[in-house]
Amino acid sequence: MAQRQVADKTNEITAFQPLLDSIDLTGTVITADALHTQHAHGTYLRSRGAHYTAQVKANHPGLFDRVRHLPWREITLDHHDRTRAHHRLEIRRLKTVAFAHLDYPDARQALQVVRWRKDFTSGKLTTERVHLITSLPPGTATGPQLAAWIRGHWKIENLLHHVRDRTFREDDSQIHIGRLPRIMVGLRNLAIDVHRQDGRTNIAAALRYTARDCRRSLTALGLTG
Repeated sequence: MAQRQVADKTNEITAFQPLLDSIDLTGTVITADALHTQHAHGTYLRSRGAHYTAQVKANHPGLFDRVRHLPWREITLDHHDRTRAHHRLEIRRLKTVAFAHLDYPDARQALQVVRWRKDFTSGKLTTERVHLITSLPPGTATGPQLAAWIRGHWKIENLLHHVRDRTFREDDSQIHIGRLPRIMVGLRNLAIDVHRQDGRTNIAAALRYTARDCRRSLTALGLTG
């Protein structure tokens, strides 16, 4: 829907508001990395008529300590799901609690997600706890809806940014002049989207397959019969 180049000697924080200025946010729920859990961002989203679900990490120590030290063991479970795919079992549990005194603009609830993963190949079991806050008042969204938004954000990370980082090795690119980095990002995103629409789940394998015959890329783009 929108993209913006982040200039040298700065970071994504300064690009947050200019990027979203071009989009109608009324009635939306915005998710972002913990880097964007900024008071100014929360105030901005609420002024634009949007709600947020923001992850809280140690880069905001006061807020992080307050949320993670809530009596989570005593709080009722709101949602859980269990999936088995890619040679692993994953169980996710979501708890929510109304909280009126969080030091963050319009924060109304705190959330905790606990994820258990078991890899059947290695037998390794991992546990991860993630804490979030949201401006959505209690009862506005169900546990399954909140879980879907949170998983949707992680899915973007896994299906887009992870692929750009690992498969395309974006951080190793030597293209740094003018608008060329932004153009390359657009081309990488286009390649990923085209292959996913073609039913491909392994982008690295799809790129190798396409590279073996120049006509395959044209077929994927619908430019040949």
